[in-house]
Amino acid sequence: MNKTVVVAIGGNAITQNNQKGTLEEQFANVAKVCDSIINLIESGYRVVLTHGNGPQVGNLLIKNEAGKLIVPEHTLDVCGAETSGSIGYIIEQSLQNRLVERHIDRKVATVITETVVDQDDEAFHHPTKPIGPFFTEEESAFLEKEKGYKMIEDSGRGYRRVVPSPKPLEIVEKDVIKTLSDAGYVVICAGGGGIPVIYENGKLKGIEAVVDKDRASSLLAEKIEADYLMILTGVEKVAVNYGKPDMRELDVLTLAEADRYMAEGQFPPGSMGPKVESACDFIKHSKGRFACAIITSLDKMEAAMDGETGTRIVLEDIRS
Repeated sequence: MNKTVVVAIGGNAITQNNQKGTLEEQFANVAKVCDSIINLIESGYRVVLTHGNGPQVGNLLIKNEAGKLIVPEHTLDVCGAETSGSIGYIIEQSLQNRLVERHIDRKVATVITETVVDQDDEAFHHPTKPIGPFFTEEESAFLEKEKGYKMIEDSGRGYRRVVPSPKPLEIVEKDVIKTLSDAGYVVICAGGGGIPVIYENGKLKGIEAVVDKDRASSLLAEKIEADYLMILTGVEKVAVNYGKPDMRELDVLTLAEADRYMAEGQFPPGSMGPKVESACDFIKHSKGRFACAIITSLDKMEAAMDGETGTRIVLEDIRS
């Protein structure tokens, strides 16, 4: 039976930090990872792709701001849907073209995904996720007064809006995603962590928030009973004492070790923390079946799946 791997790609891999974010750049960046994804497929894995959208949503919000006197602004949930569609299109077309070039008969489908959150989540009382363009102090004060935005000063670069990042509770389209994956489709879904929605009087309704992509990917992997969760980031392996002379990279990380390192503050909330927590959540909710989470860099995807590199997060120690 083929095993399923959920691969979480960061939005910064699609629009890199030193780039403007043009369509040509995004297509070129995605093209670089297509062969690695297809190699996993050829190895017999069912692949479900998730992706971030931070840089892309930021650019779209700048367009919102620039054009607000000409066309109506879109809410944050709709901006999330728009970027999920555009990035899904870029990945889908790039994969389809490369599959044809390699004479592989496999179809690709993008699913615009809604992620249920709790409107009483503490994050809505304490928004912390910076998004969008930078503003002056005067512009910031205006936005707080006129639109009710929560604004913060961001590292001396100006003022930015911060929004809630609530915990994902459910993936609305999980059954659709699993059905497509089981049927052999490569599925692209949960873009940007999925579009945040709440239930109001029994009906779904979008809400202005951003769901962490890795947390949503972990929940999705759990719900579709994936065998592997691969979280791609900027480093090859998770490390303790990061950036210090006694830094140590980890080949294997058990849940017990992860808990201890978290308590020590080894994995900061603004960097590796959410990735390790998401990986651990997937393992904890595997319900006794085999499950493995892998954290590694984009260019080491294949080697990490083969166990040659990356950090593997597992339930119990497998080194003895």
